[in-house]
Amino acid sequence: MTSLAQSQCEPCSGSAIPLSYDACQAHLKALPEWQIIEHDGIMKLTRQFTFRNFADALAFSQRVGDVAEQAGHHPVLVTEWGKTTVTWWSHKINGLHLNDFILAARTDEVAE
Repeated sequence: MTSLAQSQCEPCSGSAIPLSYDACQAHLKALPEWQIIEHDGIMKLTRQFTFRNFADALAFSQRVGDVAEQAGHHPVLVTEWGKTTVTWWSHKINGLHLNDFILAARTDEVAE
């Protein structure tokens, strides 16, 4: 079986339907450090990563940015001293898509 991080992202049009809460929970099992939050009625996938200093947090943010740019799908990155918070969701559909879970798994790989 292919891991979530190795799955292929698919183009997400504005007509795509966001994943249901139950579908999100099923995918979340593969991402135990991530959590689903709701902000302004939109489900989002978020995780905070901790580092020894600002430089390490910033370098991680750049690596996540590189992954995002390659996929054409961009998270919110909040970089602070010793931590970076990454939040994925699909803006076009105002919710979560399989691509968000794939990119969260790739974010975990970047952190390793």
